Amino acid sequence: MAGTHVLMRNDRAALTIKCPACSRATPHRLLYVKNSCNILQCRDCGLGRTEVSSFDPLAYYDEGYFSGRQTDGYADYRGAEPVLRREFAGTVEFIQRRKPRGCLLEIGCAYGFFLDEARRTGFEVSGIEPAEAAAAHASDLGLNVVCGLLNEATLNSFGTLDVIVLLDVIEHLPDPQEALALLADHLRPDGIIVLTTGDFGSLAARSTGAHWRLMTPPQHLWFFNRDSIASLAHSVGLRVESSDHPWKFVPLSLIAFQAGRMLGRKIAANPAGNRLAIPVNLFDAMRVVLSKAPPCPETSHP
Repeated sequence: MAGTHVLMRNDRAALTIKCPACSRATPHRLLYVKNSCNILQCRDCGLGRTEVSSFDPLAYYDEGYFSGRQTDGYADYRGAEPVLRREFAGTVEFIQRRKPRGCLLEIGCAYGFFLDEARRTGFEVSGIEPAEAAAAHASDLGLNVVCGLLNEATLNSFGTLDVIVLLDVIEHLPDPQEALALLADHLRPDGIIVLTTGDFGSLAARSTGAHWRLMTPPQHLWFFNRDSIASLAHSVGLRVESSDHPWKFVPLSLIAFQAGRMLGRKIAANPAGNRLAIPVNLFDAMRVVLSKAPPCPETSHP
């Protein structure tokens, strides 16, 4: 879990703490301070982390997170439903090329738009969502959604799974190694985990530093690159099947909202902007497919 280590802005000395991707204590350096949070980076795998004293996800990810009241959230999630469904339909198509059907669980399913698109193609779907209003709306769509956080008790209610989806979620989790280990335990032998997250090793992230569009602590606790996500997967018995930087349909209203945040201005969602889909790719967000690593062959002894 991201902890608290008091560092001054000009303190660049290495701090040795446990890296969840490396699964051991490694030297970390202070990159910068953003939103009063230290941003550290593992010198071995490149995983970035937010050092925050306290953060309550149930309090933060409320209805306001999806309706423009949180500057690091969404401008108008429900208002942009047609654009989001168009994007999610493409994600479902991507998944079906690898796993045409089966039991699918989405972690952080919001209002259920992705799950509904997956259900339409034949998947048996379920979801976990911490925001009460969002989870209630998903349930109103007839979806099997549990309101709460990712934990063993919640996962047990879903059994074993063919597909587990985390769309821009893993960077929010307090302990991504523990979470991924739990998910791996509930994944069928031939199942897959599909996740999206920012690419901390991308040109955009490296060149903009603390001003990177996805550098939004304390809601973003972790910042992965390809090496660190592969190391994290390996630490829990998973392997990377594929990794890419896909194009994405984004509501114009969300682009304006995020641009306003970066410029220090609040721009309200416009209904017309909610309906306009803009294809975007800054090559700073990656899509990763994970599967269970094959067991190591036993060594025979003469």
